[in-house]
Amino acid sequence: MKDLVVEYLWACRQKGLLDVRIIHGKGTGALRRTVHALLPKLPEVESFRSAGEGDGGWGATWVRLRPVETVGT
Repeated sequence: MKDLVVEYLWACRQKGLLDVRIIHGKGTGALRRTVHALLPKLPEVESFRSAGEGDGGWGATWVRLRPVETVGT
């Protein structure tokens, strides 16, 4: 799961997509916790928040990515 999220975010950044939604589903919340634990560790992630009700509610997370040229600066 973690590798898939990292690969997805990398691909989005390469295409210039900086506001992306990760749909992890509601279920027991295990995938949500995994995603939310991973995101702060990634230098390319500027911020993240749970999606609003119209965008999936707590079954999805919006992620704001840093542009490719600013990572590590």
